[in-house]
Amino acid sequence: MGKGTATQVANITFVTEFILIGFPNPWAIEILLFLLFLLILVATMFGNMIIIALIFTDYRLNSPMYFFLFHLSIIEIFGTLTVVPKMMQNFLLEKKTISFYGCLAQSYFYFLFGTSEYVLLAMMSYDRYIAICAPLRYNTIMSRKVCICLVVSSWLGGFFSILIPTVMKLGLPYCGPNVIDHFFCDSAPLLRLACADIRLVEFIDFIVSLPILLGSLFLTVVSYFYIISTILRIPSATGRQKAFSTCASHFTVVTIGYGTSVFIYVRPSQASSMNLNKIASLVTTAVTPLLNPIIFTFRNQKVQEVFRDTVKKYIGTKHQMG
Repeated sequence: MGKGTATQVANITFVTEFILIGFPNPWAIEILLFLLFLLILVATMFGNMIIIALIFTDYRLNSPMYFFLFHLSIIEIFGTLTVVPKMMQNFLLEKKTISFYGCLAQSYFYFLFGTSEYVLLAMMSYDRYIAICAPLRYNTIMSRKVCICLVVSSWLGGFFSILIPTVMKLGLPYCGPNVIDHFFCDSAPLLRLACADIRLVEFIDFIVSLPILLGSLFLTVVSYFYIISTILRIPSATGRQKAFSTCASHFTVVTIGYGTSVFIYVRPSQASSMNLNKIASLVTTAVTPLLNPIIFTFRNQKVQEVFRDTVKKYIGTKHQMG
């Protein structure tokens, strides 16, 4: 451990900061990675803020699907800001450290936003199920009040489900070493540094991740089973294509998100294959938030239409002012 990284109490040394290994590379490669992730960060913020602005300002996007997408973009922004800026900072620093409480806070908010996102994705699949399989009752079932309750429950579900494991991790003694083999304070590599029996905390982590990830995935799979069954019974090819187009964006995002997270977290032991875990985590923290605005924009005709009209209106206003 480096100087000033620990506090000694009753002859026991406790860690006060951690070193994040990340992706060790020569200095020139670190600079290139910093520039790459700076570009990714700016594009992610810009893309998600455009979606938020369009949904907030245009009445044509005033429906439950876009209400959920609005909150999904908010989650993507905060989730990205939780991890990526610190990772970029460490590309430029020789000493890649994070404080003890900063590490626990980063871990908490990462899993808070991640949990809320997967619950929200499951609710979006349910929304598509109602839209395709029960269109005449759609407005009644997916009322404004119901949508607000679903979104609030996704945030509260993330908050309370992650709170107990985080408090348990906070209560563990970390006596050293203080090196985390990851680019952020993920749960498994952090727990490996505790100088205590961590089996209970690992079990709680597993019990929390299992129903959230697999439960929301189960709801999504069941919803899409009925969605696809209903679409295949539509007689016209045009009708089938139109119905599929309303689900394609969400289905793509769900496949990427659930695939990587089930691989990383829904396993009794996460100690092995750490390099694969880091790559998969990089997909969920940096790549997916960048792709989501692109997927929902390019595969959604209504969003494209609103975006074009907004750009034309902006250009027209600037032309009149000029």
